[in-house]
Amino acid sequence: MLKIDNLHVEIEGGEILKGLGLEVGKGEIHAIMGPNGSGKSTLSNVLMGHPRYDVTDGTIEFLGEDVLELEPDERARLGMFLAFQYPSEVPGVSVANFLRTAVNSVREKELPPMEMYRLLQDKMKIMQMDPKFAERYLNEGFSGGEKKRNEILQMLMLEPKLAIMDETDSGLDIDALQVVSKGVNELRGPEFSAVIITHYQRILRYIEPDHVHVMLDGRIVTSGGKDLALQLEDKGYDWVRQEFGSAAQS
Repeated sequence: MLKIDNLHVEIEGGEILKGLGLEVGKGEIHAIMGPNGSGKSTLSNVLMGHPRYDVTDGTIEFLGEDVLELEPDERARLGMFLAFQYPSEVPGVSVANFLRTAVNSVREKELPPMEMYRLLQDKMKIMQMDPKFAERYLNEGFSGGEKKRNEILQMLMLEPKLAIMDETDSGLDIDALQVVSKGVNELRGPEFSAVIITHYQRILRYIEPDHVHVMLDGRIVTSGGKDLALQLEDKGYDWVRQEFGSAAQS
């Protein structure tokens, strides 16, 4: 599904990713954990083609295709999706209009209005969202939890092949976290993969990962199963720095 090889990324002359490698197979859920400043959010933005970041070396292949020369909308049409850590507010654009435009932009044929309406209602039920949310301006006046639910609603509507979730669990209470996790698990299957970027183990109680990776200083320094997340919860990131700090700098 996704293959990243020797990825080096700079922003304003400072190198953030320093030879990162990662492979995500079809149907796999990968969690990427690490302390602040390790490069996790940079990775998510680079995967979707954020123009601020300069890729100086390495490759990113999605379904066998080199995506580094593709614009974000082209990556989305291939089946990539990014759930933002801080979703933006868009005054004047309703949730329903935004989703209709987004869904039709990644489909070969536009959905008829009534079919789009039924699809939106079904997905909003999964996310336990009041239908009136569809009439509100995108994220304007939404609480943190409502914004995150809305991100996962978009994901359910778009049905991507690969979801990149950049700290989607930050700021969520337990109820909202369970609902957001339910939305991700709705898509789980042999043709859907996800990269979950997080500081904490708690979201992984509800979305069980196949693989857990730890980032430090722009690289993945160790990988394992879900028990690795529990180990991090118990020992903290100081253990990672002590155990792998020299390897990350070499």
